[in-house]
Amino acid sequence: MAVASEVALLFPGQGAQRVGMGRELADACPEASAIFARANAALGFDLARLCFEGPAEELNRTSLCQPAILTVSVAALEAWRARGTCPEGVPSAGLSLGEYTAHVYTGAFAFEDAVRLVHQRGQFMEEAGRENPGGMVAVMGCNRERLNDALEGAREFGVAEIANLNCPGQVVVSGSVTAMDWLARNVRNFGAERAIRLKVSGAFHSRLMAPASDKLSRALAEAAIYPPHAPVVSNVTGKFVTFATDIRSLLVRQLTSPVLWEDSVRFLLAGGIQRFVEVGPGAVLKGLLAKIDELVKCCTLQAPADLEMVDSFLGA
Repeated sequence: MAVASEVALLFPGQGAQRVGMGRELADACPEASAIFARANAALGFDLARLCFEGPAEELNRTSLCQPAILTVSVAALEAWRARGTCPEGVPSAGLSLGEYTAHVYTGAFAFEDAVRLVHQRGQFMEEAGRENPGGMVAVMGCNRERLNDALEGAREFGVAEIANLNCPGQVVVSGSVTAMDWLARNVRNFGAERAIRLKVSGAFHSRLMAPASDKLSRALAEAAIYPPHAPVVSNVTGKFVTFATDIRSLLVRQLTSPVLWEDSVRFLLAGGIQRFVEVGPGAVLKGLLAKIDELVKCCTLQAPADLEMVDSFLGA
């Protein structure tokens, strides 16, 4: 699907969560407050309170932060739509979990279905992490050839696979505990500037998530997917996905495949996108954009005070 647009929307993934997120939106915007109420009803527990009050150790759980981030992102989106200035029909992309939010934006998923799906997805990922213990390491400042050499060394101790290609000089690796321990200790010997152990419950986007992928496949098979009003960039291919069957299969593959974030952004830039709006908590994607192309313009939307700024940014 070709879309003539200079604007694209971006939606954050796991790691963007913080206690208090969404509270200002819910207090100021009835449409945002309604999204939190709908999430609570769909999930059967008080997700809104978890977002607003924590505790952080609960909010950081994979099975809870995923529906929480999606809900806050959609609440921000609905607050924007209520102003009548949110662009419709423009391309979008989301980092891992954020790809589901993008599909809510396009109408491919009903919000209630999406929030239940990502809650299940998080549960499946936690279960896979217990079944196949592993971790993730962010590697900074290492060129691809030397990183591949480091991965070969790590593979002597277990699974070690590229999980996220985020931006130049930032690659996230997933794998078994022993392999990630070795990589974190030794990757600087291969030219990396530093290595950061990520606080996650498993080796996301690697073969160790296969049990989660199998369960997610069954859950997605039962989910209704509607014709989208705009294309979404798939994390797996770095290209647009528009058909329901492809959305299902790519979301399943996403759990065990690398997230091609840099490729996704460059694909949008090559298609004529000049301005991005990151909708949801944090500003992680804005930071990655600046490292992919320092001339890219991006604005974030996560609180009521941002609404007027975003409209001005887009000339609305």
